[in-house]
Amino acid sequence: MKILLLGYGKMGAIIENMAIERGHTIAAKISSKNKSELNDLKSSEVDVAIEFSQPEAAFSNISYCLNNQIPVLSGTTGWLEKREQVETMCREKKGTFFYASNFSIGVNLFFKLNEQLAQMMNNFEEYQAEIEETHHVHKKDAPSGTAISLAEGVIKNVDRLNDWKLDEEDTKSLTIKAHREDEVPGTHSVLYSSEIDDIEIKHTAHSRAGFAKGAVMVAEWLKDKTGVLSMDDFLKI
Repeated sequence: MKILLLGYGKMGAIIENMAIERGHTIAAKISSKNKSELNDLKSSEVDVAIEFSQPEAAFSNISYCLNNQIPVLSGTTGWLEKREQVETMCREKKGTFFYASNFSIGVNLFFKLNEQLAQMMNNFEEYQAEIEETHHVHKKDAPSGTAISLAEGVIKNVDRLNDWKLDEEDTKSLTIKAHREDEVPGTHSVLYSSEIDDIEIKHTAHSRAGFAKGAVMVAEWLKDKTGVLSMDDFLKI
């Protein structure tokens, strides 16, 4: 399989190594330094694109793929105000677009566990929910896309919560606390706290390898699919 890498930071380099290990080739590596090279790339030279760039570049990268009939999966966070526009474009062009805030298989299992716990906690109003996330200091957006996905899973299932707020405490809102420390790949906790006890679930990534492996596995699955797709489609949990 020929893979186009859109974004070539630390994640891009790890994805490249993982893809090569799994027998694939890299058609091109595009970053802000050589973006003009996209104009010389023929869509016939690419089977699928993996987009891990920066929030300001994600929309144009994904649009390029959809306009050139290249299946694309994106893990970039911080640009989702344009997600609906991308999904409309994908349907109009009968293209392929896959988005996940986190491609780790473990994290996506954690998402499902989070929703199940939230359903259980819905009737116990004495518990106040909170999410805490920690990432490396190079991460530009806060809270993380993963934390937002967790928050959405809680809010959807806990009637007493209307929305989430970053570093603000409100009984009708879910508080997300975001920390940036050294080279932490990603740690997320969901806590339900009462005067009597606490209930907590937690996911800790030990490296970026889990994210990279998940992205390549999705790319392998995606290249003959069409439509707007997600980890729910891939995992079928």
